[in-house]
This record gives sequence, structure tokens and C-alpha cells, in this order.
Amino acid sequence: MTQRINYFQQSPELCKKFVEFSTLLNDCTIEEPIRDLVNIRASQINGCGFCLDMHVKEARIHGERELRLHHVAVWRESTLFSPRERAALAWTEVLTTLPEHGVPDEIYERVRGQFSEKELSDLTFEVMAINGWNRANVAFRTVPGSSDKAFGLDKANLA
Repeated sequence: MTQRINYFQQSPELCKKFVEFSTLLNDCTIEEPIRDLVNIRASQINGCGFCLDMHVKEARIHGERELRLHHVAVWRESTLFSPRERAALAWTEVLTTLPEHGVPDEIYERVRGQFSEKELSDLTFEVMAINGWNRANVAFRTVPGSSDKAFGLDKANLA
């Protein structure tokens, strides 16, 4: 795969602001393991090889177990995720795919049972951010692993 354009070079100020926005999420109310799962699941749904590669490596660096990473795609059938993680994954899926008639009340109520209003708001911004990154990297065919050294992802030892 060949990258189409380098959007960081073409739109440096916009990328800088989007990176700042994404970096703010590191200090939000949503714990890192859930943020990792959200980023992986949205990237799977969107078919973003660059982001999927990046976030699997980040999750491993953060201490995530390998088997759980393999189970993200089948989280409904897996026994490896807590109710809170399941709610976050359900929220990620519904916001990433946006059904024709919006978010069903049943999903909202299930997620709301696991997250406070502030946490749900923060989780929504996490989903928004990864979907934005997915769209840019899919559009411009950013090559998976091409920024490993720059982001310290070579430390995951998953090459």
C-alpha cells in the first residue's frame, strides 16, 4: 500500500489542533484500558489498518493481555470483558456506525448504567476522536507501522 498524501504536512495547523484534542483525552475520566479497547474496536469497524496497528501496539505497551486483544472483534461472545467494557464497546459501535434512527434507547440505558454523565460525555469524545483519525488515515492510506518509531510503538515488540 502506498500513502496518497501526508495530511500532517498538508494541513499542519489542523493536525496540531486535532492532536491537542486527542491528547486531552488522556486526562479524561475514561480509564486507559477502555480507551484502548474503544480505539481498537472503532478502527476494526472502519477498516483502518494504520490505527488498528497503532492502538493494538499501544494497548500491549499499556499491559493489555494478548488474548483480550484477539477477542475485541468478538466481544459479545467473549467472557474476557467486564460489563463496563462491554458498555463502552457497544457505545463505540453504535456511534461509529450510527443507525438510521439514531442511538437506540436500550443501548443508551445500558451504557448509562455503567458510566456517569461526565464519563459518557468523555467516552463520546473518545469515539469521536478515533473516528476522525480513522477517516483521515483510511482516506489517505497511511501505511500501518509507518510511524512506530516516532510514537514509541516499537517498544511493543510486535513487528
